[in-house]
Amino acid sequence: MKITKSLFGRTKDGIEVNLFTLENDNQVTVKITNYGAIITSIETPDKNGAITNIVCGFEKLETYLSDEYLGSYPYFGCICGRVCNRIAEGKFTLEGKNYSLAVNNGPNHLHGGLIGYDRRLFAAKVIQETEKVGVKLSYLSPDMEEGYPGNLKITCTLTLNNANELTLEYSAETDKTTIVNLTNHTYFNLAGNGQILTHDLELAAKSFTKSEGMIPTGEIVPVEGTPFDFRTKKKLGKDIAGLADGYDLNFVLDNNEGQLVYAGNLSEEATGRKVEVYTTQPGIQLYTGYWIPELTIDGQKKFGSYSGVALETQHYPDSVNKPQFPTVILAPNQTFYEKTVYKFGAK
Repeated sequence: MKITKSLFGRTKDGIEVNLFTLENDNQVTVKITNYGAIITSIETPDKNGAITNIVCGFEKLETYLSDEYLGSYPYFGCICGRVCNRIAEGKFTLEGKNYSLAVNNGPNHLHGGLIGYDRRLFAAKVIQETEKVGVKLSYLSPDMEEGYPGNLKITCTLTLNNANELTLEYSAETDKTTIVNLTNHTYFNLAGNGQILTHDLELAAKSFTKSEGMIPTGEIVPVEGTPFDFRTKKKLGKDIAGLADGYDLNFVLDNNEGQLVYAGNLSEEATGRKVEVYTTQPGIQLYTGYWIPELTIDGQKKFGSYSGVALETQHYPDSVNKPQFPTVILAPNQTFYEKTVYKFGAK
C-alpha cells in the first residue's frame, strides 16, 4: 500500500490545494483533495480486472471551482456540514436562543449553507501504517460561521486498507453548544458511465422518515408496500417512474446505539462490481441524482440526470427541530464521532 501527495491546483486566492492518492495491493485507488475533503476518484477492478473510476468527480480543481459546476451544484464527493441535508426554513432554537441560517435550497437550509465545509480548505496529515494508508483532514469552523454557534474543531480521517475498505471517520468538539451532522456526498456509478437505473440496491431499512417538501414530518413510516422498499435487492429504476425526481429520501437504520452496522449494498451486474456500506449513523439518504447537471468538461459532455447515486450515511434531516429523532446537538463536554465504511468488490 502507498500514498502519494501532489498539487491539485490553486484556489482563486492562489492558495495551493493538494491531492492525496491512496493505493492498496488489489488495484484499488482512492483520490482525495483537502479542498472540501472531496473524494475525486475511486478506481476499482471489475470481474474481468478492468479498472475504472466508479464515482462522479473531476481531475482538476478548477472544474470544482467553475461557475458551470457551481451553478447547479451537486456536491460531488465532498464532506457536507456543519449540518448536512436540510433544516426547515433555516431556523432552529438551541438553549432558548433562536438561530437563522442561509436559505439555499428552496425555502430550506441545505448542507451547511452558502459556503459549507464542501468549499473549505482543510489542513492535511498523511497516514502511512502497515495496515492502512490515508489522510487526516482538519478544519476549525469559527463561531457563527454560516450562522452556527460555537467554534467547532472537526476532523475527517479517510483510510484505505487491503480488505478494499475505505473508512471515513468524523470527529468534532465545540466550545459552545451547537449542532453537527456530517456526511460524505460521493456519487457511485459502478459501470463508470451511463445511468445508474440498472444498478441493484439493498438497504437494511424497514422504515423511512416521511417528508413533505423535502422536510420530515416527524413520522416514521414502514417501507413495506411502497417504492422505498429495498429490503430485498432490486434495481434502482424498477419503481422510479412514479417518483417525479427519483429517490431523495432518508432511510431509518434502527441504529440508535451508534454501533457499526450493515446499511446496504450497491451492485452492477455487467461489471460485477459492488460496494457494501457499514455505518455508526442512524440513517442513510438515498439520492439517485436526478438534478445532476450535464457538464461540458474539456469539450466533452459528461454526467447528467441519474449519472450517479449517493448513499449518504447521516442523522435524519431537520433533526434539530424534531426532538423525537436521534439528536444532532453537541455540547462542550462531548465529542462527536461517526464512522462509515465503503467496502469494494467484484463478483
